Amino acid sequence: MISLKTILGQKYILASKSPRRKKLLKQIGLNAVSVDSGALELELRDHNPVHLVRHNSVLKSGTVAGKYKKEIVIGADTIVLLGKEILNKPKDMKQAKEYLKALSGNRHYVYTGINVINTTNGNEKFAYEKTSVYFRKLHKDEIDYYVHKFRPLDKAGAYGIQDDFGCLFIEKIKGDYYNIVGLPLVKLYETIQKVF
Repeated sequence: MISLKTILGQKYILASKSPRRKKLLKQIGLNAVSVDSGALELELRDHNPVHLVRHNSVLKSGTVAGKYKKEIVIGADTIVLLGKEILNKPKDMKQAKEYLKALSGNRHYVYTGINVINTTNGNEKFAYEKTSVYFRKLHKDEIDYYVHKFRPLDKAGAYGIQDDFGCLFIEKIKGDYYNIVGLPLVKLYETIQKVF
């Protein structure tokens, strides 16, 4: 098994400009530089969620990995599944409100796919996490306030569980909290161990 010292001493490239993901990597001691992959993500609304997060996380990490020789590249993709419909990042404020109305009083699932590439040895591993999220019934004024104040256009499902008013929407969760933020940290740590 690879030592913690080796894992923490490695240089990481996060194939994402997400400040939330970068903060999570820092939280567990990983020295990461954010690089925008520029990859054109699939955003199908009626697709297999695991296939979708696999495609996007592999695409992001693969696009960036070719530029590095001694780093570990991490690509991630998070989506929200309500019933059989995938809620990606909303395209505008109107759609953000529609998403939150649909999520209100219902259970949905958050999927995050992570793809990790060790550019030193070429090893590559994919994993994903699934978390159940239960929303309480939301009032129209809460949705309006949230969308106008926090403009959640960069978040799948149009809400964030961390750092803002969006945490008040959630009655309970089953599974990994950090998965909802955007990176399932335990799954990521286990996946990193497998690419050395």
